[in-house]
Amino acid sequence: MSEDFRARARAWLADNAPRRGSADDEAEAEARGQDAVLAEQKAFQAALYDAGFAGITWPIQYGGQGLTSAEQIIWSQESRDYDLPTGMFFIGLSMPGNTILEVGSEDQKKRYLPKMLRGEEIWCQLFSEPGAGSDVASLQTSAVRDGDEWVLNGQKVWTSGAQYSDYGAILARTDPSKPKHEGISMFIVDMHAPGVTVRPLKVATGHSPFNEVFFDGVRLPADAIIGEENKGWAAAVVMLRHERIAIGTMGSSRSSALGFDSLRDLAAGLGRTGDQGVRRELAELYARGRAMSLFALLLRQETQAGKLPGARGSVAKLAGSELGRFAGNVAADVLGDQLAGSDSEEFQAVTTSIIAVPGSSIAGGTAEIQRNIIGERVLGLAKDPGVDRATPFNQLRVGTQRQH
Repeated sequence: MSEDFRARARAWLADNAPRRGSADDEAEAEARGQDAVLAEQKAFQAALYDAGFAGITWPIQYGGQGLTSAEQIIWSQESRDYDLPTGMFFIGLSMPGNTILEVGSEDQKKRYLPKMLRGEEIWCQLFSEPGAGSDVASLQTSAVRDGDEWVLNGQKVWTSGAQYSDYGAILARTDPSKPKHEGISMFIVDMHAPGVTVRPLKVATGHSPFNEVFFDGVRLPADAIIGEENKGWAAAVVMLRHERIAIGTMGSSRSSALGFDSLRDLAAGLGRTGDQGVRRELAELYARGRAMSLFALLLRQETQAGKLPGARGSVAKLAGSELGRFAGNVAADVLGDQLAGSDSEEFQAVTTSIIAVPGSSIAGGTAEIQRNIIGERVLGLAKDPGVDRATPFNQLRVGTQRQH
């Protein structure tokens, strides 16, 4: 069975998927236009689904293939040399999708998961706010019950993919009289609904991968809650766990701009491989990347076998962001004086990546937060005192909230 699956996956990828290094980079994708990239990725995701390679371990009744972790691992092994054009679906499938699968209602699973898997609907995650980043539980976006509906008001920020998403999983405060972790609910929000405004945010590279999103009297049906009312923090923990595992285990291709293969070839082309310092850094980059790949494989195998990594997902997230920053430093040393001012597209891709990598230590939870989680929940160190955990939220002065 497994070897038949491997042969089928290998043949399908060879016939349908672009090899590493042949896909658009971020600048090229923006130049082609969002609509063109969206149409291409939707078509590819649909083909992936029809071929039996989407939702490999998800239950058949929700659109998945109902296969085992062995097939998922085989797919990961066979597809690692390809640039699958599925980036627009990464957040939805790995975060909201897995969360709905774990804590959503039966109706939600049947309604949303098959369309998500086939690429018919794209999802985003709406957690962070201007005054609630690392401390997400301090969020102030509110959802107030109005008969059979909820009325949503507030603002989210750093939302990846909001500009092309159809739905989002959003955290909102539903009971401000409860302590901050206890009065939150998670909702499904239609990103095309009246009152939803998406504004792009330009980052240091000049691209706009993130957005700020405003909700002005957006009406949600009563059954839009994922999980239970006022139990949204428990659902958020589930989603954050999937997020950190997904980010930490997706790794970076050795042939990407800051990957080992690319930097080794760049160093050779510039005559830098004779520099002992550069050689040592490249060797360390290879070793770190290999260790990260093996750890990521372990977490994927455990997750697919039903053994959830828990807080160790933060180890993967932290290691991945640290690897990215180290690769950026190696790239800067390899380029040397040619770091700036070159018209070479290859050099420009590297310098853009160098500028972008510090963001990896912030996105998905800062490195400092990951270290706290690792210290407390993996190493068993004493927890930082939480002086506001038992205080009703409406008595706190957090973020932009002001006491009267």
